[in-house]
Amino acid sequence: MAAALLANVLYSTGFVLEKRALAGLPPLSAGRPARVVRLLIGSPLWIIGCLTLALGFFAQLAVYRTLPIAAAQGLFVSGLVLLLLLSSAVLGEQPSGRERYGVAVIAVALLMVVASLHETSEPISRRASLGVLLALCLPSLAAGLLLYRTAERQAGRRHRLPTSGVAYGVAVGLLYGVSSLAIKGVSGLLSTSDVTGAVLELAASPYPYLLLVTGAAGLVLSQTALQRCRASLIVPVGTTINCVFTVASGSIAFSEPLPHDPLRLVLRLGGTALAVSVLLMLPRHDRPHPGSPSQSTRNIGALSP
Repeated sequence: MAAALLANVLYSTGFVLEKRALAGLPPLSAGRPARVVRLLIGSPLWIIGCLTLALGFFAQLAVYRTLPIAAAQGLFVSGLVLLLLLSSAVLGEQPSGRERYGVAVIAVALLMVVASLHETSEPISRRASLGVLLALCLPSLAAGLLLYRTAERQAGRRHRLPTSGVAYGVAVGLLYGVSSLAIKGVSGLLSTSDVTGAVLELAASPYPYLLLVTGAAGLVLSQTALQRCRASLIVPVGTTINCVFTVASGSIAFSEPLPHDPLRLVLRLGGTALAVSVLLMLPRHDRPHPGSPSQSTRNIGALSP
């Protein structure tokens, strides 16, 4: 639990630092990944934010080694509260009433998931079936990339209302959901007693390669989306999708069973369904500020070569 809380602090701080750094960079385009990376590594503040997120990754590894995947995700999503406080205090982002209501409903949904955890220790799986894992991850990666591409096309249309970032958040959440399964897999293969054997076993597994793909794609896509949209919306949406995907798919891939108790089963499935349904009520567009250039104009500029 201490490692999970530490991961929350590191992730929230890292996202806010990156968002602050992105505000001072030229418009990023996912279609030009090399330029995105060059601009990012040239920003000292962004590097600090990235290193902070990296520390959160190592804390996350410790959590997955000691808690079932559903319990771990329930603790990770509590970091949304800190993220919203930091984005308001540091970035000056003010979510609308509808968005605040949506985040509150998400919090209730995730509390339902946490309440569904067994009072006794749940089994912690170390391995996943390769076929099942790839059957869950590969379509999800494809869906995330397709959704992001669709959001890019829509954002580039003239006279379009400024996007709020919901589609971006869902796409990035799917990518990081696959990444979470890979992190879970890596954590199960780590060993201090046989380091050489653990390294060879990791190299023969799909986990490091899934991490490489999701890390590279997530770096470009998430930073482009974070620059264009408010962190106070895109991060909660992405975190919710990440949580729901990881709990649902991870329970299948790693054979960590759902609760047998009917009440706990209803809480877990009901909380998951509520978290997904609330995304449908979040606004798809931001209201343009009077006298400021439209977001679509900025997005067109960001997509231009």
